[in-house]
Amino acid sequence: MTMASKPDSTHDDSDDKAADSTEPESALETARRQLYHAASYLDIDQNIVERLKYPKKVHEVTIPIERDDGTVEVFTGYRAQHDSVRGPYKGGLRYHPDVTRDECVGLGMWMTWKCAVMDLPFGGAKGGVAVNPKELSPEEKERLTRRFTQEIRGVIGPNQDIPAPDMGTDPKTMAWLMDAYSMQEGETTPGVVTGKPPVVGGSEGREEAPGRSVAIISQLVCEYYDCQLEDTTVAIQGYGSVGANAARLLDEWGATIVAISDVNGAMYEPDGIDTASVPSHDEEPEAVTTYADTVISNEELLTLDVDVLIPAALGNVITKENAEAIAADLVVEGANGPTTSTADSMLADRDVAVIPDILANAGGVTVSYFEWLQDINRRAWSLERVNDELEAEMQAAWDAVRSEFEQRDVTWRDAAYIVALSRIAEAHEARGLWP
Repeated sequence: MTMASKPDSTHDDSDDKAADSTEPESALETARRQLYHAASYLDIDQNIVERLKYPKKVHEVTIPIERDDGTVEVFTGYRAQHDSVRGPYKGGLRYHPDVTRDECVGLGMWMTWKCAVMDLPFGGAKGGVAVNPKELSPEEKERLTRRFTQEIRGVIGPNQDIPAPDMGTDPKTMAWLMDAYSMQEGETTPGVVTGKPPVVGGSEGREEAPGRSVAIISQLVCEYYDCQLEDTTVAIQGYGSVGANAARLLDEWGATIVAISDVNGAMYEPDGIDTASVPSHDEEPEAVTTYADTVISNEELLTLDVDVLIPAALGNVITKENAEAIAADLVVEGANGPTTSTADSMLADRDVAVIPDILANAGGVTVSYFEWLQDINRRAWSLERVNDELEAEMQAAWDAVRSEFEQRDVTWRDAAYIVALSRIAEAHEARGLWP
């Protein structure tokens, strides 16, 4: 695939170079840097930028639970609420040993941008518990979730703050959270969380949505650069929910998937992988390499000479150390924050198009919005309607970002943040400052 050339970008990499010595930068540092960078392109009130540097509230709670052996252990949980000018807070809850206050603040800011670029009536939030969920039994995880729900119950709700699954949590976790909240409210309140099983108010297509949006955006950007999907080769790092769903859809639509991976390594097949025959991480954990004739490392996958590279596993995998070796013409970010700031600048200098996560993987929060609407109206949508509505929303967001990309001669990431920040700033201008 030959990428259509663009004129020299006005990308200002001074902040990126400053971050060079401190890579990988934290989520909060990244979110603030992206805020400043987008603001430099817009004529907006600097007081609004100053407000957006900080979360509105950060809640820190202690969560004592009884372990299966009868001992009591106390964990720390957080809920960071960044900005609600466009609607209730929205964002995931993660269970991970490295959860911190600042990480939740930074990820909450990212959710503000993501909701705005998709034009959803939500603000951004993020939360979690500093715990290794693999060390908890299912019963302990349930007790942790129910107690955490009780501790933050006063600051969440269908019109206030709507959590969702994230790293280390899943639909069952959300069902426990919804039940715990509902028991204290005295009525079933499915709209308090999204990402639930459909049997208790979840939406069809929610789990597949982030991967589906990655596939939709990959198809749209290939069309933009006059490339037929049938002639496109794709490598995907990560074969969990996002990676597997993106791979299977792109495979179905005619692309050639040459590599997929999990934590143990990557399956590499230059003639194309039958993705339907390889179980995802959810279907059979860490099974990719056992189905492979040729195995390469995850590092090698990132540098394959393919048309499209989709990092869909972890953050900070494309760095200053490997950015020069990235041979793909196009990077579509399936994971959150897979490209460090310095690597992003290096790829921009090489005219490698990078489609940012806040657009590409926004299918999750978009279908969460659909789920919230279904819960409020007590009327479920069909899978066909969910997918049709998602495609329409992704097309609209793509059109808005593409317009800024073409008019301002910036990177795709800059264009997405410009769209997001302009919408947030307009809402702040309209609502004003109280009192």
